Amino acid sequence: MTKKWASLALCCLAALLLSVDLTVLHLALPHLVADLGASSTQLLWIGDVYGFALAGLLITMGNVGDRIGRKRLLLIGSAAFAAASAVTAYAPNPELLIAARALLGVAGATIMPSTLSIIRNVFTEPAERTTAIGVWSGMSAAGFALGPVVGGLLLDHFWWGSVFLINLPIMVVIVIAGIRVLPESRDPRPGRIDLLSVALSFSGIVAVIYAVKEAADKGLAQLDVQVTGALGLAALLVFVVRQTRLAEPLIDVRLFRRRAFSASIGTSLLAIFTMMAMSMFFAWYFQLVLGWSPLMAGLAGLPGGLSGAIGGVLAAPLVNRIGRNAVVALGLLLNAVSFFYYSTLGLEVSYPVMVCFMMLGGMGIGLAFTVNNDNVLATAPRDRAGAAAAVSETSFELGGALGIAILGTVLNSTYAARLEVPAGVPAEPVRESIAGALAVAESLPAAPAGELVLAAREAFVQAIQVTAATTSVMLVVVAALALVGLRGVPKVIPEEVLVRT
Repeated sequence: MTKKWASLALCCLAALLLSVDLTVLHLALPHLVADLGASSTQLLWIGDVYGFALAGLLITMGNVGDRIGRKRLLLIGSAAFAAASAVTAYAPNPELLIAARALLGVAGATIMPSTLSIIRNVFTEPAERTTAIGVWSGMSAAGFALGPVVGGLLLDHFWWGSVFLINLPIMVVIVIAGIRVLPESRDPRPGRIDLLSVALSFSGIVAVIYAVKEAADKGLAQLDVQVTGALGLAALLVFVVRQTRLAEPLIDVRLFRRRAFSASIGTSLLAIFTMMAMSMFFAWYFQLVLGWSPLMAGLAGLPGGLSGAIGGVLAAPLVNRIGRNAVVALGLLLNAVSFFYYSTLGLEVSYPVMVCFMMLGGMGIGLAFTVNNDNVLATAPRDRAGAAAAVSETSFELGGALGIAILGTVLNSTYAARLEVPAGVPAEPVRESIAGALAVAESLPAAPAGELVLAAREAFVQAIQVTAATTSVMLVVVAALALVGLRGVPKVIPEEVLVRT
């Protein structure tokens, strides 16, 4: 019994660190403009390439874990993650930083599905499994909020690369303790990994993400957007067809016929889409609009993430009372209410009021993610837990990356359109981002500098209002879809034995 919960603790620690790494860089983005001269496009890539690499390789790595052992893959991935973190910390320019972040994503792709699949195989009793997944989901949600706090503490005393060096000692602990504590599990009939399927899944996901990102920035009329998008969709279509013909597919596409599985994947993708983007926006809002320090900005966002952990713990008892579909819908609606409030933000804010809505939204996300994760893992066979966890995590990482790319582009575009550039100020650098505008203001005389700072902050606040209002409407729609899509799913999903053909 002790070893079981120790295994959960290690899996949660790994998940926490990966979640921290998704948001720890947000507060450092303004520093990258000054230290590395990163453009607005490079900033977006620095922020989301980690998620892109994760999304592209999670399916492959989940299958690798099923075949070689989830414990073994977790330990290998943790060691690689530590090495990649050191490389990222000392990247000398934006291009190498983007490449190093991609390597972090590759290493992270080996860890995340391993943690969930280990939990799936250790906790076999349904109610216990839901509780364990709730704790895991809560730690992941807490990591999103802890990232800015950790980043703020470090940025107040050290350079931006320090936010990655903290990964090293934690990964050392996971590797050493994991060797002794974690149980090994794998598919007893592993078969071989189809390399063509690996290539199709990776290229398809990356191509589609690239096309969406470029379309949001340049429009659908661009030839490269159309060609890349078409090739990506074609690759994914061939991938799906190929899975139906393989004896040992990377993904058992028959799982998507199960309403609990497919609806959970879809709602999770759209929910994380909104959450990740707003995490980055608030890091900028607190620092560049309200003028708070990185540490203050990180602490300001902490209650939202910690309330996500509370939501994860409350999910299991709520499921027993009102059902799985109602819990997911409730969680999404709570988050929609919080985003509606965010659409009213201005140049000044009542932080106590804001905290209430942040906690409401965070608790809602914790509720929805816990139930969706449990739905996905419970409806898949134990020997393919890694593959099922990879599909779930792919939806998370893909949704997060798309959220930063699409909503980030919407934010930047709205900012550029609403900004009234004072006379005599060069338009191009100040329209790229609010950080660029404030950097230009530092080189101007007092009067035009003050005028530019006010104009930039007003335009950025208007951009947040538009983006948050759009997000709130999106969450209401997704909540309705979850209520219908998960209707009829039993409160307790028993162990199932799937006959694979």
